[in-house]
Amino acid sequence: MAEKVGFIGLGIMGRGMAHNLLKAGFAVRVWNRTASRMDDLVAAGATAGSSPADVAAHSDITFVCVSDTPDVQAVILGENGVIDGAQPGALIVDHSTISPIATKEIANKLAEKGVHMLDAPISGGSEGAAKGTLSIMVGGDAAQFERALPAFQAMGKTITHVGPSGAGQMVKLVNQILVVVTMQAVGEALLFAQAGGLDLEKTLTAVSGGAAGSWMLSNRGPQVINRDWRPGFTIDLQQKDLRLVLQAADQLGVPLPGVAQVFQFYRTLQQQGLGGDGNHALVKALEHLAGFEIGQQPDANS
Repeated sequence: MAEKVGFIGLGIMGRGMAHNLLKAGFAVRVWNRTASRMDDLVAAGATAGSSPADVAAHSDITFVCVSDTPDVQAVILGENGVIDGAQPGALIVDHSTISPIATKEIANKLAEKGVHMLDAPISGGSEGAAKGTLSIMVGGDAAQFERALPAFQAMGKTITHVGPSGAGQMVKLVNQILVVVTMQAVGEALLFAQAGGLDLEKTLTAVSGGAAGSWMLSNRGPQVINRDWRPGFTIDLQQKDLRLVLQAADQLGVPLPGVAQVFQFYRTLQQQGLGGDGNHALVKALEHLAGFEIGQQPDANS
């Protein structure tokens, strides 16, 4: 008998993930702070929960996917939180990207009640969440990882147990370093191609299959050329993750000049009210420095 699952947090990532659990045949109880977000999942066969505690009380495994460290602390440890409903032996899986230190603290508090926890942050954008092709990097007990694997396989494609509690969060921060510094390179390359009068789509085709190819180039490069800023992942959320990267790097004494620069570029875009744009809108900060836009012919006299 498949374990009953709960899903808390039906935002840009969570809603696709919860749908994929339903499609895989799991009984899913859902909860979201904005209740209307539950409607389409209930229509698809999910049960609406009344609180995080209610979801946890009716679930063997409860998945959480919310925005930031305080949100995870609130839904797991707060009033009517998961910790109030979870039964001994239950498993809580946090897909949010939060502080590795806070992750260990939450896991310890759950363990005092006999409740297991995995930190299992995700990558692959809203597309990956919808298609069930996410990368899931998991920290925590190996036996609990095996227990959760059938559910992970409904939501993701590259699923890796990376180490003990907190290790999933650290690997996610490694992922975010690669994502943003690569996106800066994509932006600089497209600016250069634009200034050189190249056909941008042909240029993308020419370089995507070689050593310069990357997920960001193939998936976000075309969006930049088409000036499509719809988010697979917003600047505001990306900036939250970079803050975690820089805090951890400071504690570890690791210099990350590329990340620090991207963090400042994103800050300028947030000040312009662009925090809801996709993280690929990083190129707008570079365009501002250059004085022209990608996808727009630069003035021949400039």
